[in-house]
Amino acid sequence: MNRVSLRSLLPGMLMLIWAVSNPWGSAKIFAAADSISTASGIYNVRAYGAIGNGKHLDSPAINRAIAAAAKAGGGTVEVPAGTYLCGSIHLKSNINLHLDSGATILGAPQSMHAYDKPEVFVGTAYQDGGHTYFHNSLIWGVGLHNVAITGMGEINGGGLIRYDKGVNHGAVAMGDKAIALKLCSHVLLQNITIFHGGHFGVLATGCDLLTLNNLIIDTDRDGVDIDACRNVCVSNCRINSPNDDGLCLKSTDALHRIQPTENVVITNCQVSGFKEGTLLNGKMILSSHRYGYGRIKLGTESDGGFKNITISNCTFYDCMGLAIEEVDGGILQNVTISNIAMYDVRICPIYITLGDRNRAPPPVHTGQLKHILISNIIAENVSPESGIQITGLPGHDVKDIRLSNIRLMYRGGGTKKDALRVPPELGHKYPGPRHLGIMPAYGLFIRHAKNISLSNIKITYKKTDYRPAVVCDDVNGLRINHFHAELAKGVVGGRFTAVSGLKIRNSPVLHGAKGK
Repeated sequence: MNRVSLRSLLPGMLMLIWAVSNPWGSAKIFAAADSISTASGIYNVRAYGAIGNGKHLDSPAINRAIAAAAKAGGGTVEVPAGTYLCGSIHLKSNINLHLDSGATILGAPQSMHAYDKPEVFVGTAYQDGGHTYFHNSLIWGVGLHNVAITGMGEINGGGLIRYDKGVNHGAVAMGDKAIALKLCSHVLLQNITIFHGGHFGVLATGCDLLTLNNLIIDTDRDGVDIDACRNVCVSNCRINSPNDDGLCLKSTDALHRIQPTENVVITNCQVSGFKEGTLLNGKMILSSHRYGYGRIKLGTESDGGFKNITISNCTFYDCMGLAIEEVDGGILQNVTISNIAMYDVRICPIYITLGDRNRAPPPVHTGQLKHILISNIIAENVSPESGIQITGLPGHDVKDIRLSNIRLMYRGGGTKKDALRVPPELGHKYPGPRHLGIMPAYGLFIRHAKNISLSNIKITYKKTDYRPAVVCDDVNGLRINHFHAELAKGVVGGRFTAVSGLKIRNSPVLHGAKGK
């Protein structure tokens, strides 16, 4: 933040003192504030009427400061220490909304009717209401450029709701998102903390050149959703979300066009599924939710597809594992994932699936999922229901997937009956390992796939498991090298059905295995 000398501010400060003492009222005060801010480039919200006591509605004052800065060509809108009760705050281009240490933007209760009405969405909404409307948010902007929210302050969602409840073509104004950005470019969110973010802590749709750095988000639904965006960097973020996904890439039809999420880097991030609020207070209490969510995911909404995605150096704690899902007709390709550590995995450390839900405008068709490289993964205390899943559809294979340098330690406990189970096909259903039940393999299950490579993989369990380590069905081209697995007495290492082009090397646990 640029600072100027006290001497340069003195004339404007004297004018503000005169205006405050003048009986002509607030118009003179704000005019004086504008003169000070124009000179410094810093627009302090208190100079525009914000009080910061947590009781007075301060969003009108903050919006006045933003409007003044925008009118002058841009600047920093400074929110000093205090608690600012707010409805909708309207971001504008060339604005840095800076939350000083000790500053909290607190979402007003719904009873105050302080949030903007959701805009009218023309046509059929193939995406959830949360992805359809933006104006009914605590902080929002549409069609902006050069916009930032920075500082060591906090955004507390307060009265935000966690579902798009009652939203119908702009008729109801119920705030359900902390930050919503649509069709914006050159965006920076940095250093802020978001607590209880409603349906989404951050929703960015159709944005370009988007940077999220050093955010702390502790919420009970999605932490960050990045939808139909390109040229994105997410780094050094800690996201806790026990009841929904932590960091989620999507590509919905919210823009009324097919637009992939592409050129995305996610690095040095932590995701978890602890009880809401216990990441911030340091207690990190395990969530009562069965699945804990909290993960990094591509999908579910995916009619635009994904390409050129890199995820590296991330940790997962007390949550679901990594998910890569293409179910709405798009093309998911060119994804590299490396250096991931997981502990207390609620279900399925790696889930890769192609489905036929086709939640998209007609004509609908089956999508594609291909060119995935995953390496250097370690996961401990993995739930026994499901190991790694790689699944396509009958007649629609997932293709060219390589897994290498993987270490998985399961809780175990699978039965001989579990080993005989045939999981249902995903088909038109909502994707997710929790919908498919217990897998017949405790380590890896692969079905409807082509050109799969497994290299240097080791899987073990704590409690004796009577399922094979790997089960494959309808796979064309399967290469396995240095595969090691713990096995119960009398249990085969792998079961291969309708597998062609099977090549196994340096894997005694699979000795004698053949494709059929």
